[in-house]
Amino acid sequence: MVIGFIGSGKIGGTLAKLAVDAGHSVVLSNSRGPDTLSELVAGLGPNARAATAAEAASAGDIVVVTIPFGRYREVPVEPLDGKVVIDTNNYYFERDGRFPEIDAGETTDSEVLAAHLPGSRVVKAFNAINWVHLAEQGQPAGTENRRALPISGDDDEAKKTVTELIDSFGFDVVDAGPLAEGRRFQRDKPAYGPRLTAAELRDALTRG
Repeated sequence: MVIGFIGSGKIGGTLAKLAVDAGHSVVLSNSRGPDTLSELVAGLGPNARAATAAEAASAGDIVVVTIPFGRYREVPVEPLDGKVVIDTNNYYFERDGRFPEIDAGETTDSEVLAAHLPGSRVVKAFNAINWVHLAEQGQPAGTENRRALPISGDDDEAKKTVTELIDSFGFDVVDAGPLAEGRRFQRDKPAYGPRLTAAELRDALTRG
């Protein structure tokens, strides 16, 4: 596949490497322009290139949104219509500013992004793991005590696609349910951060 990236920081860069290592091509973008990504692209090899956010969104069969949540309005809408969008974001009010509807528990950051992208199939993933661990802790399928990562989303086919991708990156997957259930693996929740097996993660999600 071609995987587009809107945002190419630590999580985005790590996911891009995992994607290239798994045989995919990647198109990277950031807010500062393609020229600023030359070093990252060179390190990833011939299956990586830099582009604008709109170009990355258009090129990707799957598109990863991995920018600070407070800037979600910068994500291009039209080129993502109908596509699977992986949302890695976390809401940190200290960085993003206050969103009263999220603070009140009326919605979640991923649901806000999904409302911004009404034609996209948004799946929340990769937000509950540190980028260093994402790079280092992947293991082959079937490995005993393999780390599991949570996902949530409203489209079953999109979640299946993302599950297969995460498995190829070296992690088991636990489906937490609809996109709204992403609140169970947000900041300060038991499922946010620690290295957990699938069974342990399911238990942590029940306590979220």
